Amino acid sequence: MPTKSKPKKRKKTLVIVESPAKAKTIEKYLGRNYRVIASKGHIRDLPKSQMGIDFDNNYKPKYISIRGKGDTIKELKSEAKKAKDVYLASDPDREGEAIAWHVAHALNLDDTAKNRVTFNEVTKDAVKESFKHPRAIDMDTVNAQQARRILDRIVGYSLSPILWDKVKKGLSAGRVQSVALKLVIDREKEIKNFKPEEYWTIDAEFKKDRKAFKSQFWGVDGKKKELPNNDAVKEVLAKIDKKRAFAVSKVVARERRRQPAAPFTTSTMQQEANKRLNYRTRRTMSIAQQLYEGISLGKSGTVGLITYMRTDSKRTSPIAQVEASKFLNEKYGKEYAAKGQRHFKNAQDAQDAHEAIRPTSIYRTPESLKSVLTTEQYRLYKLIWSRFLASEMTPAVYDTVRADIEQNGVIFRTTGSKMKFAGFTKVYDNQQEKNTELPDLNEGDQVKLTKSDNKQHFTLPPARYTEASLVHSLEENGVGRPSTYAPTIDTIQRRYYVKLEGKAIVPTELGEIVDNLIEKFFPDIVNVDFTAQLENDLDSVEEGKKNWVKVIDEYYHPFKKELDKADADIKKVQIKDEPAGFNCDICGAPMVIKMGRYGKFYACSRFPDCRNTKAIVKKIGVTCPKCGKGDVVEKKSKRNRKFFGCSRYPECDFVSWDKPIGRNCPNDGHFLVEKKNKKGLVVLCPNGDYKEEPKDEGVVKES
Repeated sequence: MPTKSKPKKRKKTLVIVESPAKAKTIEKYLGRNYRVIASKGHIRDLPKSQMGIDFDNNYKPKYISIRGKGDTIKELKSEAKKAKDVYLASDPDREGEAIAWHVAHALNLDDTAKNRVTFNEVTKDAVKESFKHPRAIDMDTVNAQQARRILDRIVGYSLSPILWDKVKKGLSAGRVQSVALKLVIDREKEIKNFKPEEYWTIDAEFKKDRKAFKSQFWGVDGKKKELPNNDAVKEVLAKIDKKRAFAVSKVVARERRRQPAAPFTTSTMQQEANKRLNYRTRRTMSIAQQLYEGISLGKSGTVGLITYMRTDSKRTSPIAQVEASKFLNEKYGKEYAAKGQRHFKNAQDAQDAHEAIRPTSIYRTPESLKSVLTTEQYRLYKLIWSRFLASEMTPAVYDTVRADIEQNGVIFRTTGSKMKFAGFTKVYDNQQEKNTELPDLNEGDQVKLTKSDNKQHFTLPPARYTEASLVHSLEENGVGRPSTYAPTIDTIQRRYYVKLEGKAIVPTELGEIVDNLIEKFFPDIVNVDFTAQLENDLDSVEEGKKNWVKVIDEYYHPFKKELDKADADIKKVQIKDEPAGFNCDICGAPMVIKMGRYGKFYACSRFPDCRNTKAIVKKIGVTCPKCGKGDVVEKKSKRNRKFFGCSRYPECDFVSWDKPIGRNCPNDGHFLVEKKNKKGLVVLCPNGDYKEEPKDEGVVKES
């Protein structure tokens, strides 16, 4: 009897993505005829040990396999040999296109073959649809990424050795990070050079029909008047007869509509997550990546919950808009759904390659997913979901009243606002307006002045950058693109060019030294307009309008002249050690204060013969509330976050994120702490049962 031949094993189609999490999600969507594996990011890059660019051959990059990626490349080649077809499904941006091109090169795939698939959301329908429309690798996009990588390598590998030689080992400089550092330092200079100007205000309280309302001095004889000093205040008050009533001279009532904000771009998501959730930019992008690549929803399988998170577009899919309108009609009623599809205007230099960031289905509400998401994922998803839904809603409507109250030509102005219709604020409100209701005021009404309060103020300097406001400034100035904001800010912090004090970004002495050198000898590197124009040139490369070699050439030749001159002209910067004022407890030699990569520290002056070092701790003048023996000192966590602990650690393990003030709560005896909010410094009990009003540092009452 003849033996049956074994059926041939059917070849599978291979799909290559970047991340293992994304690979698992997509493989479930595509079914058993597909094998999906991850390249785990880039597999080729420029060598770390050398420049890796052939300047005599049109800046040809010398790519090598990344160390540690040997097994991954071996697996990719093995699976590609067995596969029926190979598709490259890395992320839909410049970096993703470059990864696809590098993988194609490693596997000897045809550059012109239609084997590239992209999708803006990791959902079953979107993924399956993308495989119906494969395309060739977009070499214009690849070249835009190559040009950026080569320019960054030229700047970094040219400037860093100069900094090592002239300042200190271990320093680095980069094209975009140098501009970000300059923005921070320029803001610090503004603050230091700021001269406060005096001004005064007069607040008044009036009554009509026993209902009190507040008002502010506006002007005299129909013209707005500033109050630069106390003499001007006295001049105004002298005109007022406190025994006589004031008259309502003018009332303007109108309806005001407040429109919702656009759905998130990368920049606005990072800013709002920083303000509302206190998430750092890098943390925000990491959580967003998880939501994009897919979350297991139990029986429903793994689903990407948001669209691609690196985008500068405010555009939204019409299908998603229709779904949002349907949801709003069902959940809140037709009066809350926008009458037509909204169109938000993009920034002038937006690439508009992808949609805005939105949920992949508005019906996956944050509350319905709370049990399957981590706390961080839930909070960010809720922010994205709410912002998108609100963008498809009707405006909030307010009834507003403005009244002028006058006596002897002195005019006080009061404004009132009352919400008439919640509109989008029912879901998401980024301003949190409060109702300020006034009594019924009509022209000619008499009102009584019950009290007035004149205060001296001083103008305040501009605020230091936070991560949120620095991202906003980078975007506003056209420096960097959605994928670069988080790594840029992270780099200047890791290099200890800046540090965080609370949320504020503060330049360090090291950062100022580096910025001074670069600004003096490489002015174009830190020129905001120059860097923004280069970003536009890279966009033009991606659009096929400019040649990438020409863009590099136009940048490199002026930079090379500056480089040669700087190498000859820059004198070595001496960062002198400061005496610490005490001796080494190991060898007895004087201790000094040294500048390290992560800030200042105590070290023995006999280094390297004696390697004794100590962290510098700052006493805050408060005795430890736990042991009563040690001093409370300011410390830094591994993530460079400030906290307070006992100087007797580890004997005493007292720690607090908030600054103790040396007093106890009158209610329960717990130590009180100091926190900063928008109004100033507030003293409160961590148990939440006691609070003192904030100190307003910019106001001085008239004595």
